[in-house]
Amino acid sequence: MLLAGQSVAVSAQSEAAAPETAAPAQTVLFVGNSFTYGALSPVWHYRADTVTDLNGEGVGGVPALFKLFTEELGLNYDVYLETSPGKSLEWHWQNKAPLLDRAWDHVALQDYSTLNPDKPADPANLITYSKKFSAMFEARNPKVDIGLTSTWSRPDLTYRPDKAWTGRSIYQMALDIRRGYDAAKAANEAVDRVNPVGEAFNCAIAAGVADANPYDGTSFGQVDLWTFDHYHGSAYGYYLEALVLLGSITGKDPRLLGGEEEAASELGLSPEIAVKLQAIAARTLNGTPCDAPFEQPS
Repeated sequence: MLLAGQSVAVSAQSEAAAPETAAPAQTVLFVGNSFTYGALSPVWHYRADTVTDLNGEGVGGVPALFKLFTEELGLNYDVYLETSPGKSLEWHWQNKAPLLDRAWDHVALQDYSTLNPDKPADPANLITYSKKFSAMFEARNPKVDIGLTSTWSRPDLTYRPDKAWTGRSIYQMALDIRRGYDAAKAANEAVDRVNPVGEAFNCAIAAGVADANPYDGTSFGQVDLWTFDHYHGSAYGYYLEALVLLGSITGKDPRLLGGEEEAASELGLSPEIAVKLQAIAARTLNGTPCDAPFEQPS
C-alpha cells in the first residue's frame, strides 16, 4: 500500500553511526501542542534534561526522543521546544513569537489536531500562521529548514457518533489533515516539506503492526498507537512520530537505530516492535509499500 503525499528520501548508509561532531551543533526547534510533547504517556517528561524547554515546564516529549536518536546515530543537534496543550499555531504566534524569534537551523511546526477546532480540516489558519512564523524565522536565518508536522487520525473522532469523521475509514482523517498541510506548503515557498506523521500511523495499520480500532481491543501481536483516550498518542505512537521526524530533519534512515535502540528499551517497546516501527517510518518517508517484508538495511 502506497500512501498519498510527498516522499522524503532517507539515507541508509551503514557508517551513519560514526560521530559527526566536528561541525557545530545544529539547532532544532519544535513548536506544537500535546501531540509534540507526548501527553498522557511516559514520553511527556522523558529525558527532559537533554533538551531545552523554552517554557520551563520540564517537558521532554517527542523532541527528547529525537535528541536521543540523533546521539545514537552520532549526530550533533541542540534541541529546543515550545509546547502548550490544545493550542494552535495561531495561539503560539500570538503568545510566544518573541520567545521564538531567533536564528534556528531547523524548525518543526505542528498545528491543532483537526487544524481548526471549529472547522475540522480547514487549513486557512495553518496557512496564515505558518507563513508568519516562516517569515520570522527566515529573517533570522535565510537558510532555515522548516517542516510542518502533519498528525494522525483520531479514533475518538472516527468511531464515536456525531463526530467530524464518524463512519469514515480510520485512514481518512490523517489524509484530510495532510491535504491541509500540503496546502500550507504550497502557499509558502519557505516551507521545505511536510513531516508525514499521520501517514506513518496509517502505514503501521496497513502493515498490520498497529490495531486500527482501539475501541474493540488490541489484536494479539499488534500495538495501540493511541493512549487510553483514543486521541493522544501512546508510547508506540510518539516513538513512531519521533522516528519520522528523525528521518525528515536529518535525512538518516530510522532503521539504522535497530532493535537495541535505547529509548525503546526504556519505554517498554520490544526490540521486534522497535524495528518494525523504524521500518514503518522509513517506508513512509521513502514512499515504499507499507506491507513489504520487514528487514534491516544493508
